[in-house]
Amino acid sequence: MSNNPYSKLFEPVKIGPVVTKNRFYQVPHCCGMGHLRPKAHAAMRETKAKGGWGVVSTEEAEIHPSSDLAPYVEQRIWDKRDIPALRLMTEAVHKHGALAAIELTHSGHNSTNLFSRIPAMSPNAQPVNFLYPKQSRRMSKKDISNFRAWHKRAALNAKEAGFDIVYVYAGHGMSVAQQFILPDMNNRTDEYGGSLENRLRLTRELLEETQEAIGDSCGVAFRFAVDELKGKDGMQFKEEGRAVVELLSEHPDLWDVNVSDWSNDSQTSRFEPNEGYQMPYVEFVKSLTTKPVVGVGRLTSPDLMVKLIDRGALDLIGAARPSIADPYLPNKIKTENTDQIKECIGCNICVSSDNFSVPIRCTQNPTMGEEWRRGWDPEHIKPKLSDQQALVVGSGPAGLECSLQLARRGYQVTLAESKSQLGGRVLFESGLKGLAAWKRVVDNRVHEILQKNNIEIYKESKLTSAHINELEIKNIFIATGSKWRKDGVGRSRRSPIKGIESVKVFTPEEIIQEEQNIKDPVIIYDDEQGYLAGVLADHLSSKGIDVTFVTPASVVSPWTESTLEQKRVQKSLISAGVKIVCNSLIEKIENQTAHLECVFTGAITELSCKSVVMVTERIANTSLYDQLNEQKVSNKPHSIAQNIRLIGDAEAPGLIADAVFSGHLAAQDFEATETDIEKALFMREMPSLND
Repeated sequence: MSNNPYSKLFEPVKIGPVVTKNRFYQVPHCCGMGHLRPKAHAAMRETKAKGGWGVVSTEEAEIHPSSDLAPYVEQRIWDKRDIPALRLMTEAVHKHGALAAIELTHSGHNSTNLFSRIPAMSPNAQPVNFLYPKQSRRMSKKDISNFRAWHKRAALNAKEAGFDIVYVYAGHGMSVAQQFILPDMNNRTDEYGGSLENRLRLTRELLEETQEAIGDSCGVAFRFAVDELKGKDGMQFKEEGRAVVELLSEHPDLWDVNVSDWSNDSQTSRFEPNEGYQMPYVEFVKSLTTKPVVGVGRLTSPDLMVKLIDRGALDLIGAARPSIADPYLPNKIKTENTDQIKECIGCNICVSSDNFSVPIRCTQNPTMGEEWRRGWDPEHIKPKLSDQQALVVGSGPAGLECSLQLARRGYQVTLAESKSQLGGRVLFESGLKGLAAWKRVVDNRVHEILQKNNIEIYKESKLTSAHINELEIKNIFIATGSKWRKDGVGRSRRSPIKGIESVKVFTPEEIIQEEQNIKDPVIIYDDEQGYLAGVLADHLSSKGIDVTFVTPASVVSPWTESTLEQKRVQKSLISAGVKIVCNSLIEKIENQTAHLECVFTGAITELSCKSVVMVTERIANTSLYDQLNEQKVSNKPHSIAQNIRLIGDAEAPGLIADAVFSGHLAAQDFEATETDIEKALFMREMPSLND
């Protein structure tokens, strides 16, 4: 270890009365498990601890029913009945020498209270911060006193549950403490409003009272957003953000510093490609306090981590998304296997899971969220059950993942790809504006595959059923992907667009090869309503092409609301001069004119176009699968294939994350019994019938 260039990252750090074994700190992040799925939550966090993280944190933990976040599934520490579920996590984390942290939260006007039905509370009476026609009420002095008591009680319960670090939370626009600090959320005229010192009073009280209650045995962390990225209209790190740090410099045992809101803190690589992008905002903090500082910014490079420590920017390397993509990142750095790190691609599929209130998932790490239900681990997989061989046809994300995991289990694998490069759809998508980081999905897997001596790769090999019979391999995984339709059939219409053949029609995968043939003005017709059409509009516009974005949806790329990108997507297109026409179907095309039909009124408007890019629906490529199955069913001579499985987009077109998961599942299920497969499907945490 002494010769390890990254040994500095494995030095212990004192956080109040506790000491973390290294500088790797998994900051609080949501996971869609929370109080409803405590066993799944504990197993997921335990995997981080096994992977070498020195500190492993929960997501936000509601401290009282007046801060109910339903339907979002976060942690709860309302009373002592929550302690046993939380203790599952702390005990699991402690088994591997890591510290356990909890983020105590009261979300103020960000609370939904749809379960508790208690009126939300905040410094001012104002509309609640979610789409519901309801307002919060202004907190009285009694409310403030009650809130302080709830927070102290929650801290004591957290200590009893076994947590080593307890948070006071003032970030992301999601906490009462931050709402009191921010002048646009606090127009009070009493001792809790007006000057910064007054607006900071509640936070100071929370820090002092938490220290008094549990500071003898637990570290007290302060999570604070130093900048809202609103310019003069919000908190700025050079002004009041800095002043807060100066005023509270020695109060917490740990400063956890980031930017606000959540969409700024967790920016996607599409709009913020730089690793460590938050450092300009947070590295001043260490100059104002003697206490350790943790910061984030999608940090995956160990070289950058060391540089940040060396130049005094941070004491601890914070991560949420990188710890999801690779829970074993610290151990891989410790053993100098940095080339094995699964780097976060910044797609925010993890974020979308929480927004849909389902267990977390990840494009890079298909085991994420399946640690308890299926017993999966990203670095450990069950060994082969026989000496059978497998053939994988197609090297997109599903085919690569399936091949890799079968090989890791010990099976002999043949991987056939019809094109000259491995990667499938990822090669095309990562070549578009803003998506370069997505190529990591291919690069990480190909790198590992090339180190295996039990995978044979055949490129430029378009296999037929006859070829497969000649190979005499009976286990076939078909990962032949899908193709985009050109006729306009999709989410909003089930019949082809009349006259579509009168103009040049392109599918998304044709864009890069055919850019020179696209004639403007071009319409990008988005009836998938995901992310891709918006990316294509950005891409073509950057090439100087006159683009009009047409969609039946009410906003551009509505799916990206779940990944915290939608506003950035729409802003990007508007800034690029892309014309946007929402709530409209292409009814027909004639004489190089698109007739657009309003989805509400049926009114028709006309739009000139010479080219159309169709982003509507995909058709799975199943011809090879169908041939093999037909041979199998009819018992044709020379038919070898017996176990034939569709995976990825060939089974059901979806996200890259869906394809990776499909490939992983197929490899895990290979030679499993139907009973075991069924068992995993029905595994869930059953509610207790006890009061």
